[in-house]
Formats: sequence, structure tokens, C-alpha cells
Amino acid sequence: MYHLFTHNDLDGVGCGILAKLAFGEQVNVRYNSISSLDHQVGQYIEKYNEQQNSDYLIITDLSTNEEIAQKLNEMVSKGAKVLLIDHHKTALHFNDYSWGMVKVEYEHGKLASATSLLYDYLKQHQFIEETKSVSEFVELVRQYDTWEWDVNNNQKAKRLNDLFYMVSIDEFEEKMVMRLQEQEHFGFDEFEQKLLDMEEEKIERYIRKKKRELIQTFINDQCVGIVHAESYHSELGNELGKENSHIDYIAILNMGAKKISYRTVHDHIDVSRVAEQYGGGGHAKASGSTMNKEAYSLFVEKVFPLESVRMDAFKNKFNIKGSPKGVLYDNRGGERFFISQLENGSWQVETDRHGTVNTFKSFAEAEYDIKRNHTASLVRDELFIDYLLEVKQRSKC
Repeated sequence: MYHLFTHNDLDGVGCGILAKLAFGEQVNVRYNSISSLDHQVGQYIEKYNEQQNSDYLIITDLSTNEEIAQKLNEMVSKGAKVLLIDHHKTALHFNDYSWGMVKVEYEHGKLASATSLLYDYLKQHQFIEETKSVSEFVELVRQYDTWEWDVNNNQKAKRLNDLFYMVSIDEFEEKMVMRLQEQEHFGFDEFEQKLLDMEEEKIERYIRKKKRELIQTFINDQCVGIVHAESYHSELGNELGKENSHIDYIAILNMGAKKISYRTVHDHIDVSRVAEQYGGGGHAKASGSTMNKEAYSLFVEKVFPLESVRMDAFKNKFNIKGSPKGVLYDNRGGERFFISQLENGSWQVETDRHGTVNTFKSFAEAEYDIKRNHTASLVRDELFIDYLLEVKQRSKC
């Protein structure tokens, strides 16, 4: 009998689907959260020690703590069959074990997912036959989980994840297993297409609402955007990160589940390292953790009094970003920032509250500074015109 313990996201469930295709009724699949894996594996170890059976334990898309890892290693030394397949950088040390197989990316630089790695293993050991439909499904899961779909604009991969969250795990698993067994190419049926179209509209409305609730602060010398949300974490984190490029990463708080998702759009930021500080882990650009006491203090308690960041005005005709004659920003504290281009091509920022002037090489650098350090936002045209009239009146005096 095979026992698969895997994550309860799309990549983890993708592994469960492959296991069902490969082993049929001979596999028992359990979907786990990050926090529940150690308990589940611990129970399996106790049962194994009592019965000394010949079952095969496979763990995918998750990794255990060190104590459980040592117990698994003792089991293997006594003849137990164990395999751990993962693709997160935080799990690379499992390669030190004979039963560990962790790979972040393939030799040609393509990022790996747990589903793609398990598929390779099953094909290599002739547990599963390669088909176009299964290969297409695995690639969609891989692209979504590694966020490669966003670079490639692969909407089919995103829609697969949307469908995953619209139904129960059991229903999704059953549908996909049947579909991959019957279809030559992987695709969605007509009813699913209509559902997914409606879901996209729902996601867009949800993101528009959450954009107005973003809070900005500094945590451990990093500029962090914080928002409370229960749904669509990947889409929300990606959209907020792109629109607020001055922010290092977005922390999405799910208070009901007591979890935090971390997302970044920057190559130089590794949010898996952030998640590790609070007992979590994941990818460089997408990670998560439970909300322990330290995380609650930093991301909830200390920032609770802060107001949300105002969104940039988006229907302006005069106060336009990059205008060499000048662009006006302000913040909730009433401080105004005027960015204009000098004759030498550089850009200066004038603030009316302290009378300070800073110079930058580009408009983007100037805007980055005032948004990151002063939470400033682009003002509406009418406020921009009032400011110009005020400046003109002062110059006459």
C-alpha cells in the first residue's frame, strides 16, 4: 500500500491526482496544511513501529521538522520505504538523506514543482504512462505554482487554479483523474468555462476593494504592504506588488485561519526567508507561515493604528506621472511633494512642510523615494491646479 502525504494547494493536489493515476486503489492520499504535516507523519511513524508493515510512504510539496526527519531516517535504516519530493529552497537539506529528493530547478533553468518532480519519478520507475493530457496538466500546475504563468501570460494555468478553489478538493481530484484518463488533451468543459468567466469578474472586484485597504510600514528594515484578505492571495499579492513597486513584499493576513501569505514581484527579495522567521517557508516569491505571537505583534498589533495608503489618482489629464514641468503628490499627514525635472535632466523633489529639496537621476527614483519613505500618492488634477495657483501667488508676494 502507498501512502501519500501532500500539500492542500494546487501543486500538492496535483501530486495526489498523479498518485491516483499511478496506483489507483493501492494509494491512500492525505492533503495537509503546512502545520499539520508533522502530526500526520508522526502518527504514521508510530503505527509503522507497531506493525512493521511493507507500506511505502511518499511526502510531496511539504517537508517535516528535524525531529520527524530523524525518526523517518531511523525507519529507513530498518528497512522502511520512504520518499520525500519537494521543490522549495528551505527543504534542500533533505537531499542529505537517502530518501530525500529536493530540486528547485531543472538543469536548463526551468523551475520545478512538486507535481512535475513526482511525474518525472513515476515515469522513470514506470508507475505511470506519459500521455499528452497528463503532461499538459502537469505543465499547467508547474507554471502556476512557480508563477511562470504570469511571465508567459498563460491564462489557462491561472484558470486551473481558479477552478481548484471553486470546488472541494475531493471533487476536483475526482474530475481531474477521470478527465486525464479519458481526454487526449487537457481542457475545461463548457460549464467550467462559464464559471471561470464569472470568477474572473469576482476576483477583479475583490482586488479593487482590497487595494483601498493596503497599509504600508517597515518591518526589519523592509518596506511591507499589509492587507487583510481571506481569498485570492496569489492574484491580490501580484497585483498589489506590481502597482506598488516601492514595496519590498506584500503580507496578506487571514485572521480566521491565523495564517500569513507573503508575496513579492522583486527578484532581489526572497519571501521564503521572511516566512522562515515565523516558522513557515515556501518559494522566493510566494511563501506562507502561521501567525505566531511575534508575527501577530509585527503585522497586526503594531500597525493597527495606521491608516491605509491612498491610491494614486487615475483619471488625471494634467497631473501626470513623468511630466517634466512637475507632478504633485501628498500623504495623509498633509505633506506635499512636487517632482520636477531640472535643466541637466535630473529630477528634484520639493516638500512644502520642511522646505527640503532632494535630487534623483530619474523620475522613477524620485517617486520610489517619496512613496517608500513618505507613503505619498498622486493627487487629483484639481488639487494640482490649486497648488500651482498657490505657488504663483506666493511668488508674486
